Amino acid sequence: MSSLYTSFRFVNGKTKSLFLQRKNPRKISWTVLFRRMHKKGISEEVAKKRTRRTVKHQRAVVGASWEAIRAKRNQKPEVRAAARAAALRDGKEKKKADESKKKAEKAKVRDPNPPLLASRALLAAKPKVSKQGAKGTKTTILNTSR
Repeated sequence: MSSLYTSFRFVNGKTKSLFLQRKNPRKISWTVLFRRMHKKGISEEVAKKRTRRTVKHQRAVVGASWEAIRAKRNQKPEVRAAARAAALRDGKEKKKADESKKKAEKAKVRDPNPPLLASRALLAAKPKVSKQGAKGTKTTILNTSR
């Protein structure tokens, strides 16, 4: 017999018939493969493996200790809301002060002698031209036909 063919030896006609019908032994309930796949008859041999549960730990964050975090968490919501409102109020007041300071600076920097109204009228009467138009660049027309 050549090495290309393998010979099979069967226990009985039933196994040979099922093999020739190309039946899957994992789906036939009395085969060893079925019993192995569905974990039959191995209960006393191997005990079920236990999985370890993950344990949660509370840790500090950089810049805040765990005690400080816990103290903030245990605060009453009213206290938190009041602190937030106070912080918002302070921020708004600071912003308002900065804006008024900027306005005062602008008023100081502004030119004391604004240009005359007549010269403004002359500027307004001029037609508005784009920068390229003012330079005098040549406008090109694209050919649309071939």
